[in-house]
Amino acid sequence: MTRPWEDAGLLSPVRAGTPVEAVVGDRAWLQAMLDAEAALVRAQARLGTVPEGAARAVSNAARAERLDLRALALAARETANPVVGLVQALTRVVAAQDPAAAEYVHRGSTSQDIFDTGAMLVADRALRLIRADLDRTAVALAALAERHRDTLIAGRTLTLHAVPTTFGLKAAGWRTLLLDADERLARVQESLPVSLGGAAGTLAGYVEYARLAAGEAGPSAPGGPDDNPPDPGPPGADRSGVQGFDVAGYSERLLEAFAEETGLRGAPLLPWHALRTPVADLGFALAFATGALGKIAVDVQSLARTEVGEVAEPSGGAGRGASSAMPHKRNPVLATLIRSAALQVPALAGALGQCLVHEDERSGGVWHAEWQLLRECLRLTGGAAHTAVELAEGLEVRAERMRENLALTGSQVVSERIAAVLAPRLGKAAAKELLTWASVTADRDGRPLPDVLAEAPELAGVMDAAEVASLCDPAAYTGAAGPLVDRALKGTP
Repeated sequence: MTRPWEDAGLLSPVRAGTPVEAVVGDRAWLQAMLDAEAALVRAQARLGTVPEGAARAVSNAARAERLDLRALALAARETANPVVGLVQALTRVVAAQDPAAAEYVHRGSTSQDIFDTGAMLVADRALRLIRADLDRTAVALAALAERHRDTLIAGRTLTLHAVPTTFGLKAAGWRTLLLDADERLARVQESLPVSLGGAAGTLAGYVEYARLAAGEAGPSAPGGPDDNPPDPGPPGADRSGVQGFDVAGYSERLLEAFAEETGLRGAPLLPWHALRTPVADLGFALAFATGALGKIAVDVQSLARTEVGEVAEPSGGAGRGASSAMPHKRNPVLATLIRSAALQVPALAGALGQCLVHEDERSGGVWHAEWQLLRECLRLTGGAAHTAVELAEGLEVRAERMRENLALTGSQVVSERIAAVLAPRLGKAAAKELLTWASVTADRDGRPLPDVLAEAPELAGVMDAAEVASLCDPAAYTGAAGPLVDRALKGTP
């Protein structure tokens, strides 16, 4: 049974039950922060400033199931962030197994380093799911584009029939947007960084503990020759910051080791407590991804309208698309869910963009405002991407209905072509005036455009009925639609 304080996704069905929930939920976030704590102490042990045994003890203890998640959430009300309580709880767990190792939990660190590194780990794990689903959807769309390369459909501009196009080109366009989205997400994922700044972005705490370890190292001291001697840095290294200790070299090596231990690949030039590029970039890339998915969704909704009926969503299980009042309806629920996410994420990402305005070296309130915004961006994008897989792989394309709808205007969809052919013969203005009159007449009288044109005195001796009929065939006026599909499909990275 769901506890009163748990979010089961009742108001966010787009992500309810999708894989992304498990990697961005509270327990996953807690585990990511614990992973950051464990990675930090292992990195320090690699550099000889923490005993290897202590690093093993902390890593073994850093399991979310050993901590009380709800208690940590409530404790965060007293400290304005969850890391303070986490450090206290983790220290108790470590101390119960190895009292000496407990001294090395969170050594020299600060809450924001652990939380931000945990956030980047959560993002990395969510992006793996999101990108895998985007890839599956793109594969399905490629198959649709190839299968329907020459399937005629009315191109619509400002909601009305314009000129003929092909469903294959439409599907190829959807796929291209997803490839663009994945490219952006890949760049962001590759640059996700650890956070290592210490209390105010100077790494002073990390450096001081390392200096003390280096000064205290001896035959029987932790970090001494019998354990894992501190790395003093290369000959000639800059030791001006602290007497006899290579501050610059140590800080660089710690950052590198920390990143390697987490698996994050970004290399920030400076600590980013108040320089929020990683979070803003991530938010904007997720907004683009949901926008790309939303384009597919809104097109499907439009094409699935009763009076259009050119596509239909996969039927799914019993009750899929059901209405509470109208038994005959099968609503396009997958597209609806995706569209809902596409409307929310850009707004949330915009708020993340506002959070670039951090005051001082660390913010009171702005940093805190990012947390739920980022989680919702990841969760909604993950839900939308997963939903899109089912939509694309099961989309029902009704080519016959597309052709029927194309005929609704009695060949007026090719009026542009006829005007272009007539322009050299009648003059551009006269040709346009003739086609305007013919289209209005065809609409008013409910007659096909070729029949009206065949009776136009202006065409006597200029164009016979057979040529008019040939020019009015929509299949002969799709331009480069087919080759464009081919080019898009060959452009696979």
